[in-house]
Amino acid sequence: MAMQGVGYGGYGEHGGYGESERRHRLPAALRAPVEGRSWREFGYVLLSLPISVVFFTYTVTMLSVGVGLLVTFLGVPLMAAALAGCRGFGALERARARGMLGMRIDDPAPLRPRRRSLMGWVGAVLRDGASWRHALYSLLQLPWSVFTFTVSVTFWSIGWTMLTYPLWFWVFPMYAGQDGLQLYGDETHRVYLDNPFEITVTALIGLVFTMATPWIVRALTTVDRLMVHGLLGPSRLASRVVELESDRGVVVDTAAADLRRIERDLHDGAQARLVSLAMDLGLAKEKLREDPQEAARMVAEAHGEVKTALQELRDLARGIHPAVLTDRGLDAALSSVASRCTVPVKVDVDLVERPAPAIEGIAYFTVSELLQNVSKHARATMASVDVWRVENRLMLQVVDNGVGGADTAGGSGLAGLAGRLDAVDGILVVDSPAGGPTRVTAELPWRAERI
Repeated sequence: MAMQGVGYGGYGEHGGYGESERRHRLPAALRAPVEGRSWREFGYVLLSLPISVVFFTYTVTMLSVGVGLLVTFLGVPLMAAALAGCRGFGALERARARGMLGMRIDDPAPLRPRRRSLMGWVGAVLRDGASWRHALYSLLQLPWSVFTFTVSVTFWSIGWTMLTYPLWFWVFPMYAGQDGLQLYGDETHRVYLDNPFEITVTALIGLVFTMATPWIVRALTTVDRLMVHGLLGPSRLASRVVELESDRGVVVDTAAADLRRIERDLHDGAQARLVSLAMDLGLAKEKLREDPQEAARMVAEAHGEVKTALQELRDLARGIHPAVLTDRGLDAALSSVASRCTVPVKVDVDLVERPAPAIEGIAYFTVSELLQNVSKHARATMASVDVWRVENRLMLQVVDNGVGGADTAGGSGLAGLAGRLDAVDGILVVDSPAGGPTRVTAELPWRAERI
């Protein structure tokens, strides 16, 4: 794990994380009926009904004809074409969900025919689980769309109609020949909403319906989100494969960066000093007979260079994997790191057993980088490090009382650290308001040390 070039990326008064987000003056309950999100969700529900009718009709027709023709050769390619069409409709639905529901959903894995031919493509479609999930979505979407359309339109129309009743109730006496909106009526008795009190109560009831409708629609579209994500998105296995491939790339890049850092440190540091030392000793050897005092001075300088080179090699070895971590564990290793921090650091490690060496090393270097950030950027007067275990997770927390404003965005060092933790199924959470304090919490998967 590289330890250079890690900064808080905006740690201070001008950090992006410390800036307060724009706050709405109205609470969400009052804002919902008129905000864009509610109208987009309502539009999604309205469009779902006609789209689901077309989708359902196509799927049922094509699959039924395909199954009916299975006794002939035409049934198999017809079913494959039906499933391919379902995938096309699925692409439309994903685009609609992204645009109107704000969903972040990936496309399923593309078809991979075993051979480039018509039958190879037919076989790939029929074996593809995503294609069958798309067909299942088309069958389930129609009844659900009918229900959501009915509920949403009913509540929305009732709410706005009753809310605006004071604006249009005059239509009844002027054009309909009655006093107002009829609430009840039979052969002998009729009740109209025509006096100011009844009109006001009607509007208030309409306000309640209007305020409640967006949340009802949002609850209904939550089911749509689940259906789109579960049936039209990539499978869990495919998502995991993509995630592991991405994590593998991060690990490879990190390892390459570490190797380059070690090579650079050896070339520019210890190796350069050793070359200079060899030259100084050669000159001292030549002057040994002519000027013993000068030779002694040069040997003394070379002795100082040797000490400096040894210290650089120790620092480099500590950066690769410190011996104290291997010998005594996280408590002693983190205490050693804390002693080199520019501010007082309290270390509390509450672990009954040691984690696996790989997890232990990642935890060590994570805390090391965070404490380096505290030394360089936080302008803090104190900090603390806590390490504990929660079930199958190793928890790390570094807190300082500095100026705050730490941010994982913008390509900062914290973003790189978050990427490294993500490569091993870890999580990095930064809480750093402007003015401080800063609290950085890291989670790592727990794997016990093998004895």
